[in-house]
Amino acid sequence: MSIKLVAIDIDGTLVNNNREITPEVFDAIQKAKAAGVKIVIATGRPLLGVKNILESLNLLDAGDYVITYNGALVQATATGEAFIDEPLTYNDYLDIEMESRRLDTPLHSITMSTIYTHNRNISKFSVNEAYITGLPLKYRTAAEMSKHEIIKMMYIDEPEKLDATIAKLPPRFRERYTIVKSTPFYLEILNKNASKGLAVQHLAEKLGISHEETMAIGDEENDRSMLEAVGNPVVMANGNPELKKIAKYITKSNEASGVAHAINEWVL
Repeated sequence: MSIKLVAIDIDGTLVNNNREITPEVFDAIQKAKAAGVKIVIATGRPLLGVKNILESLNLLDAGDYVITYNGALVQATATGEAFIDEPLTYNDYLDIEMESRRLDTPLHSITMSTIYTHNRNISKFSVNEAYITGLPLKYRTAAEMSKHEIIKMMYIDEPEKLDATIAKLPPRFRERYTIVKSTPFYLEILNKNASKGLAVQHLAEKLGISHEETMAIGDEENDRSMLEAVGNPVVMANGNPELKKIAKYITKSNEASGVAHAINEWVL
């Protein structure tokens, strides 16, 4: 059965170690799109933070979609309209914020348009996230956050400190939220119904695409739900060894244009 939807992670997958899209990857994606295959970028970033990538790949047309905020949103790239929207509630915010104070761990929260921190001493990791995403960074108290729709929250710290925080999280946290460690210094906390995997499933259903006609390409643990959700999971040669155990295919590394190899071999 032919593949009709391919969801692709960015870092360590779509781009090489210099954060570039190689000509081989560009060409393969253009050929797949011309053949009617839905190419869907799946990222933890907001739409603004990936607009340049979508533009460079000609993925801003009507009918193109992007999975943002690690699956909390699925958006039409041309308009930004979200047809899957799984935000956190204000009670979730208060719960996560209180736990950050108990664990003495910096925190920021992200809406569709802004990053908010409640830390008066603003973390360098919040500044880094603002730089990467292109979103403005603002200070607000917990009380002031009640009027904002929060897409995701992030515990942020030096890797060894963040690992210590993760070890101390109460068990109810994993029951109540989707938790993704996206980098050594970022722990993302989302609505329980938000994940890359659920987003791919819902998008495929909306488009009338069967499970067997879906593919995902990734390299790290934050791609696991997406890989488990599709009929054809592909893991990069540079990917996590544990992730390779669930792969149907292992493609070349991101340095060797592994996304292009996967599309050319198993899609086209």
